[in-house]
Amino acid sequence: MRQSSLVVVANRLPVDDNIAPDGACEWRRSPGGLVSALHTILEHTTATWVGWSGTAGPAPELPDIGGISMRPVPLTDDDFAHYYEGFANSTLWPLYHDAVEQPTYHRSWWDAYQRVNQHFAEATAEVAAENAVVWVQDYHLQLVPALLREMRPDLLIGFFMHVPFPPPELFMQLPRRAELLRGLLGADLVGFQRAQAAHNFAQLCTKVLGLPATDRRIAVGERFVRTGAFPVSIDVAEMEALSGRPDVQARARQIRTDLGDPKHVLLSVDRLDYTKGIEHRLKAYSELLEDGLVKVRDTVMVQVAVPSRERVEHYAILRDRVEREVGRINGEFGRVGEPAIHYLNQQFDRSELAALYQAADVMVVTPLRDGMNLVAKEYVAARMDGGGVLVLSEFAGAADELDRAFLVNPHDLEGLKRSLIDAIDCPKAERAERMGAMRTHLRDHDIRDWARDYLTALENTGTLADRLTA
Repeated sequence: MRQSSLVVVANRLPVDDNIAPDGACEWRRSPGGLVSALHTILEHTTATWVGWSGTAGPAPELPDIGGISMRPVPLTDDDFAHYYEGFANSTLWPLYHDAVEQPTYHRSWWDAYQRVNQHFAEATAEVAAENAVVWVQDYHLQLVPALLREMRPDLLIGFFMHVPFPPPELFMQLPRRAELLRGLLGADLVGFQRAQAAHNFAQLCTKVLGLPATDRRIAVGERFVRTGAFPVSIDVAEMEALSGRPDVQARARQIRTDLGDPKHVLLSVDRLDYTKGIEHRLKAYSELLEDGLVKVRDTVMVQVAVPSRERVEHYAILRDRVEREVGRINGEFGRVGEPAIHYLNQQFDRSELAALYQAADVMVVTPLRDGMNLVAKEYVAARMDGGGVLVLSEFAGAADELDRAFLVNPHDLEGLKRSLIDAIDCPKAERAERMGAMRTHLRDHDIRDWARDYLTALENTGTLADRLTA
């Protein structure tokens, strides 16, 4: 197997398993944000992506994708159940998202998490060239940096946390808190979405491990681990090109026609996840209908809830609750042919999403906690007409950058209701001013800037002097 000067390590490979009409299996570059972020950079260097293929069993043979070598890591059904659905998404995910749902702890899940992280580290050590740069991604693989440093001390190792990193009072609940921190400290640079997350990490390294730390660096023996905030972004040019296509614009007009040509279209696009605040949003909209502040014929809400982790109990329960509430609202306030809420629990391709963004007068993005939330940025990028209004939770990382949105506390139902009405009634000139400011920021901070900024910072930790001295 060839060795690589840059290795990206993530839970999933940047490919989707598609079945062709003749039954053959095809592998294609997937449209995920991380893939879009790194593809342009990776195609100009010798690069390998280490990750799971998405199918349990032996690792498949995969072709290069855009010149990037694929190194699949095999996972068994038990690995998937205990490492991914278990420790990653039933222990870490809820805890890292403010314990919106109660985290669950099982020792067998931790054993699987350790085992799978070891497999990822071994695969990475095998494909990385001498002195290569390795970029490990997200909460699934927090042990990999330290494991990899033991095997390959020559490597320059970066880690990026895409989700929020919790405050000490929450993180301290973890039975294996010290091991997770030590795992991350195997990196030369640990990046987060927001500065507060880097602060939380530094506090925990001092509190749990007794290490001297500031918000920018942590002393680990004779070396320093750098930390910082690197807010992830989107491919602005790609979304603008998509939104500018005549067929997409025609589809946006058709969507409004299909909705009955209402005066106002409100849109939310989320994974079906308890962190996204879907139930709070439905409650607020229901009360606006009950109060008579919005009327079904004039105003329509479209809620896209993309299926997510359906085998995890919390998610199955959430789906039932959301569907019952949508049914109640439509039963109470809808009319024949005029539902109050159009609820879609399905996957959407990129062109359909771009059309939905252009059809929506108000985009409602109100997670209870989110590392970034790229949907908010996609909506802004899609609105080349300068129209549209964004209602955005202050608990999403995007709120630090998109501060001309109507920022809300999704737990405050009265405040959320007021913001929805303000957004609906926002004058055209104010809409244009708000959207213009956010679009300017987004063009100056797109996905390539994020990847470039992070990798430059990582490279700058690469000299021996910088790694060992202040």
